[in-house]
Amino acid sequence: MKVFKFGGASINNVERIKNLKPIFKTYSGDKILVIISAMGKTTNALENVAEAFYKGEKEQALQLFEKIKQDHLTIKNLLTDKPVNLLNDFFTEVEWLLHDKPVKEFDYYYDQIVCAGELLSSAIVSTFLNEENINNTWIDVRDIIRTDDNFRDANVDLNYTASRINVNVKPVFNNTDIIITQGFIGSTDENESTTLGREGSDYTAALLANMIDAESLTIWKDVKGVMNADPKQFAEATFIEALSYDEVIEMAYYGAQVIHPKTIKPLQNKNIPLYVRCFLNPEVQGTLISNKPVHTLPPVIVIKQNQVLLNLSSKDFSFVGEKPMIMLYEIFAALKIKPNLTQNAAISILICMDDYHEKLEKLAFKASEIFDVQMEKDLTLLTIRHYNADIIKSLSEDKIIVLEQKTHDTIQLLMKGLNQSHIYLI
Repeated sequence: MKVFKFGGASINNVERIKNLKPIFKTYSGDKILVIISAMGKTTNALENVAEAFYKGEKEQALQLFEKIKQDHLTIKNLLTDKPVNLLNDFFTEVEWLLHDKPVKEFDYYYDQIVCAGELLSSAIVSTFLNEENINNTWIDVRDIIRTDDNFRDANVDLNYTASRINVNVKPVFNNTDIIITQGFIGSTDENESTTLGREGSDYTAALLANMIDAESLTIWKDVKGVMNADPKQFAEATFIEALSYDEVIEMAYYGAQVIHPKTIKPLQNKNIPLYVRCFLNPEVQGTLISNKPVHTLPPVIVIKQNQVLLNLSSKDFSFVGEKPMIMLYEIFAALKIKPNLTQNAAISILICMDDYHEKLEKLAFKASEIFDVQMEKDLTLLTIRHYNADIIKSLSEDKIIVLEQKTHDTIQLLMKGLNQSHIYLI
């Protein structure tokens, strides 16, 4: 049994959805569980709906959702004349909510609205494939994945979810070769929709692969496989044929847009190989990620723009000890912020993080109760794994190094251009 995950880029228009047919034809007779993401930029569009609704701009929210609705209906009509009754159910689910008034936290409404993206796309893909004699069964993943109510970053109840797999998924394969469901979403024990946070669709695919004992997981993207750098930033980025689970976790930890660490763990636990392949060239094998160590890798480059450096200094020149550090990380946890780099000194701590705007202001305000706070913005964090002197020089020339950390495998440079960055005292 195999698991396939198709991201938003692979189904963002009619031609790409039609391109799924020859892929499935290649695997005729195989049992495949398919995870579908929202189409293209649908999640972003639904986020705008949620924001307008929460601001009390009901008409604006309804207009924004109407465009999403019409876009999906247009794609459906270009693919098939057959009615997709599920679409009306999902449209109504959101529209009913938008006619109400927000009385709960934003994250709750975010999940109830944004989850529609995966439901709409998977229903359209399922109907199209059935019309093309790629027979499949559609399943609502919210009936399978049980989570807590930590909306926008929900935690999965693994035991309950595994039991639902045994009841709601495995028996269905007795009557079909292909099951189509969604990534990124789940539901609470009160049937409230939840989302699983960053890279939630990949995580869904990995969890389900683990629980059905899949022989492999394939994530279909619009690139040949994993590259050593973002090809949009580096035209000379090179393809990596094979990676170990551990290397991918390290790459993702530093911000590489590859596979999130939480996706790797369920696969690693059962030694399930992960393939990253291109849906535009499905005959190409792509990158294999497994437990086998890979000893020779090119430098892996990750660049994160819009970084902020917080310099937190002890107010009374006492050591930055255990108690203030605990308080600081409690603030991080409360605001759901993760530092990208930290460096401690006797009476200060340096923290590099993404520019979270409103969250950053709250963090600085809370931290100012403990520390004197200085903030430097408009920085760039460069991370190079498997670095060498030449590549460090080529990527940091004409830059001012604000902060540097180096290990045997990895170097991180927080940089600014000449006459760049802005410093604020809090």
